[in-house]
Amino acid sequence: MHITECRAEDIPLLDQCLPSGEATSFHARRFARQTAGTSTYLVAWSDTHRPIGHTELRWTGCAAEEVRAAVLACPEINALLVAEPLRGTGIGTTLIHHAEHLASQRSFRRIGLGVDPDGNPGAARLYTRLGYRPTVPYLDRWSYTDHDGTEHHQEDPCVFLVKSLGALRGV
Repeated sequence: MHITECRAEDIPLLDQCLPSGEATSFHARRFARQTAGTSTYLVAWSDTHRPIGHTELRWTGCAAEEVRAAVLACPEINALLVAEPLRGTGIGTTLIHHAEHLASQRSFRRIGLGVDPDGNPGAARLYTRLGYRPTVPYLDRWSYTDHDGTEHHQEDPCVFLVKSLGALRGV
């Protein structure tokens, strides 16, 4: 497995191998933010050159106002996904470590991510094991349009977790 920043030519294969069920490309929107310089969209690739996971490192931090007020200057790991049959094999951990390294290279002192501990207890356990600590509860609000043209609005209770990056910089 190896990890790269998403390229424009990766979008069709991402849409095919890791579909989101949305009418517009989930991956293209993340790539557009990367192109604008507000994020880095990381893709995990198998040895057979197929995408098997992804995450977006949002340099501007979490979109939720309550998180931004409580946690300043903290990039967010967002939309972490590993292909269903490969979960639990270390791909998510590797993507997180890669994102942490990129944030540390940009001299960020910490990094964060959101999780619904009740809805995704496996992810919550992983993040705790990796050193992320609960900081602020919030509602993760997002929307998407499905292939039938119906717009869906989601609201998930989450906790924003933060990890110090001091050890990564040798501090």
